[in-house]
Amino acid sequence: MKRNIFITLLLAIVVVVSAKKKQEQPNIVLLFVDDLGWADLGYRNTLFETPNIDQLSKEGSDFERAYIASPSCSPSRASILTGKEPVRFQMARHIVEGENKLASIEGDFNMWKKDPVQMPSINHLPLEEVTYAERLKEFGYYNMFIGKWHSGTEDYHPIHQGFDEQYGTGNHGHPKSYYPPFFAHGNPLEDIKEDYLTDVLTDKAVDFIETYKKKQPFMLSLWYYNVHGPHIGRKDLIGKYEAKGMDNRYANYGAMVEAMDESVGRVRSALKAKGISDNTVVIFTSDQGGYFTNYPLRGKKNGGYTLNEGGARIPFIVYYPGVSKPVKINTPIQTLDVYSTLVEIASGKDQKDPQVNGVSLMPLIKGDNIEDRDLYFHRSYEDQYAAVISGDWKLIKYHSGNVQLYNVVKDPGEVSNLVFVHPQKTKELKDRLAAWEKEAVPSY
Repeated sequence: MKRNIFITLLLAIVVVVSAKKKQEQPNIVLLFVDDLGWADLGYRNTLFETPNIDQLSKEGSDFERAYIASPSCSPSRASILTGKEPVRFQMARHIVEGENKLASIEGDFNMWKKDPVQMPSINHLPLEEVTYAERLKEFGYYNMFIGKWHSGTEDYHPIHQGFDEQYGTGNHGHPKSYYPPFFAHGNPLEDIKEDYLTDVLTDKAVDFIETYKKKQPFMLSLWYYNVHGPHIGRKDLIGKYEAKGMDNRYANYGAMVEAMDESVGRVRSALKAKGISDNTVVIFTSDQGGYFTNYPLRGKKNGGYTLNEGGARIPFIVYYPGVSKPVKINTPIQTLDVYSTLVEIASGKDQKDPQVNGVSLMPLIKGDNIEDRDLYFHRSYEDQYAAVISGDWKLIKYHSGNVQLYNVVKDPGEVSNLVFVHPQKTKELKDRLAAWEKEAVPSY
């Protein structure tokens, strides 16, 4: 009798240890959308129909105040890949391709003709920068990349930055159409003759999940071209949004959002069908604010107010089965925190890379707290160029000398500039931002 009890206890311990070991290295899926505004989801704006993302929000940790350190295509990608503020390696703008009436290319850098300070911006992610794929490879992960890269030409593509495979990746910041041929030149998907681009990438992601047989865990990075312009919705969905009273371009955008949401649902269904959904972390986010209205937030991806909430704040949801809490989290974070979070998920240990500016979000995901910190922002296109967030407060700087101070918790629409109402807070944040600029922004 005692022997049977001992064997039963021993088996129970083995099962618990095996389960713990399995949970130490879950699979990871990163769904990174292009130009999806914070407010462009069904649970925040009923104009849009996003049942799959709405469900992900209900199940996961939804970060209400998530930001991009440099809201622009290439810098946002560089920061999520490296965990670094991209201005530190001189990426102040998006990468420019070939002839461009707004910019010029000078060696490894591009210059923006309307930039008031003519700051050079590097035109690729330097190979010496360490990406999350390179770090996860050290922990035994197989890294698959699908979709938009916009971090450099062929010599700087994902397969040279730690990823084992890439699919649908070219040198373009956006397609010329979401129906074939997708790209005018250098088309990585020239064999596709009729399908919608988002569905093509999703087909590949689903196939990767269904056929994956390696013993090592995988990291799947699905980086959508959606919902970046040109705004061409999937044909079967456009009428639904026109019926809501949206004009043609906005209706196309609504159809693009829904097609992307369907993709999220298909990926999650594939994980479930494979029997690995309970051991797969899903992260969903965007690279910057939307092109259209981001009401109730002010600003958008362009127009001179991109560092306002509408341009810099983005959706961010983490679903970690058995670990994350189904809650809304109001602690301000940046997507450069993804790097450290992935390292902790993969290794079970705190990330200690000295070059990284982000922190692991695992304490927040588990229901605890992280230390208070300031979040810094920088881009170089127009007069508005830098910002700092400290708790409820946000200060924005302009080259012309203008300064704005907002309490973005009480005033998320950034309606009331409080510079003269709170002069001490203004001076405090101006000094901290100036000190950060001196330390982080390269001289040129």
